[in-house]
Amino acid sequence: MRDDLGTDVDLPRPPRRVVSLVPSLTEALAVTVPDRLVGATDWCTHPAGLDVVRVRGTKNPDRAAIAALAPDLVVCNREENRRLDVDRLRAAGVPVWVTVIESVDEALASLRRLFGEVLDVGTPDWLAEAAAVWAPPPHPTALRVAVPVWRDPWMVVGARTFTGDVLARLGWVNVFDEGPDRYPRVDVTAIAGRAPDVVVLPDEPYPFTADDGPETFPAGTRTALVSGRDLTWYGPSLGPARRRLLAVIDS
Repeated sequence: MRDDLGTDVDLPRPPRRVVSLVPSLTEALAVTVPDRLVGATDWCTHPAGLDVVRVRGTKNPDRAAIAALAPDLVVCNREENRRLDVDRLRAAGVPVWVTVIESVDEALASLRRLFGEVLDVGTPDWLAEAAAVWAPPPHPTALRVAVPVWRDPWMVVGARTFTGDVLARLGWVNVFDEGPDRYPRVDVTAIAGRAPDVVVLPDEPYPFTADDGPETFPAGTRTALVSGRDLTWYGPSLGPARRRLLAVIDS
């Protein structure tokens, strides 16, 4: 089989021992094939109480610990994980499946392949639900939003990102949806300077809170605190994410 990058992955049978280096994919695997998931990163927080071997982070995985688990598949993502780690795992004889997800459609297609073709368990109910929820075209609201994902230095969601596509499918206009950078660094005054109707502050990767983030912007700037999972994860949270995000902004 070939992964999302077109790389051949030798899988003589559906994998039975899987390590995930992507938090959202970890949740998807744990919900769908819990008996096959044997390892995950320290950042894999869902589902609650997940009891598998931890193999450090997404950017610094413990490759020796991964190999010791004798996985017949490691699941990665081009954006989340380093090419160096993928190459070294493969050089050690560990099969690695790399996903590429920069839009909702790519997420749905990639997950259908992973579960339907690679793991041979068909389309999970939560994935079918997500496909149905996101199928209708957006109803444009002309709501202009900015989405910071880090501060000091400030970084925002730019073009060609999964989160940017989520925003567009909600009918929102990302005021930083142009330029070459997917997550451009900006001065905080530049965010207010784009005159967004709402500055959307997720709780990950930077943990924005009511006391850490909103106070930075000029008085009168509307801000909304949202779940980072709803904006960036493409596992079982993808289905209910649309309703939750719209509810936060409309409240």
